[in-house]
Amino acid sequence: MVKYFCLLLLLLCGCQSGKKENDTIRVSVLRGPSVIAFAEMIEDVPEIEGKQVSVEIVDSPELMQALLIKNKADIAVLPMINAANLYNKGLKYSLLGCPVWGNLYIVDRKNKEGQPSETETLHIFGAGTTPDILTRYYLQQKGLSYALNYAFSTPREISQGLLGGQVRTAVLAEPFLSMVLQKDTTLYIQSDLNNPDSASPGFAQTAIVYAPSLRDKKPLLDSLLNKSCLFAASQPEKAIGILERRNIFAPGALTPESIERCRIHYLPAEQAKESILDFLRIIEQYEPKAIGGKLPDDGFISGKR
Repeated sequence: MVKYFCLLLLLLCGCQSGKKENDTIRVSVLRGPSVIAFAEMIEDVPEIEGKQVSVEIVDSPELMQALLIKNKADIAVLPMINAANLYNKGLKYSLLGCPVWGNLYIVDRKNKEGQPSETETLHIFGAGTTPDILTRYYLQQKGLSYALNYAFSTPREISQGLLGGQVRTAVLAEPFLSMVLQKDTTLYIQSDLNNPDSASPGFAQTAIVYAPSLRDKKPLLDSLLNKSCLFAASQPEKAIGILERRNIFAPGALTPESIERCRIHYLPAEQAKESILDFLRIIEQYEPKAIGGKLPDDGFISGKR
């Protein structure tokens, strides 16, 4: 009787667990500027047709990839190049939209000490990834010449180099950019790497992808994501308060200016199609292996395979 009772408990627990998972839309967001766009959704958990939207913060692209491969996320937010790469490798996720349109800047120092070299050094993080590719693209478009240095592999390391005086000119992303500007007034933004032309919202460098099971809910998801992005962009102080209270960002790490420099603005994939393709063509030109060696087919944006 004890054995049968224990078996019954296990079955009941399993049913409850399955029910809970089926009643949740799992959203995985890569830690960084993308999380800002989800502040409202984290604070006021929405429901879609009776299912709660649960937001989980993921600490690295590798962990995000593992979640997607194992189908442990219904919606995921990650760099566009990663999304295209995974699609080209056969993952059945399609593009829902773009929430962040650029957060990369070249930081320089006023009144540099010492004699400048013939070719100045520019420190870049993330060799072969979006920051590296967009920097090389920008320099070529502007006809600028720098000796590119990849000694620092993360924006945190570059920030420490700038504040410690080992680095004079560097590419930096938010929120690290705001942090160094606050701590060292000799640093300033020399160039904006995110605005290809005045008519563009920026580069479609961040992707939101979704599982096929949510295809019929796409209009609802688009509306929810647009609302969440509008909240972050129009009420940055409230968004910062939410993210600090939940220990997602340290106090003082974010400012309204840093949120503005992230270019948070939601566009559904169909509306952003040309911007997405323009961005992916740049990646294909400079680093084709970053997107799996080719542009993804039409199903990536349309959701039809």
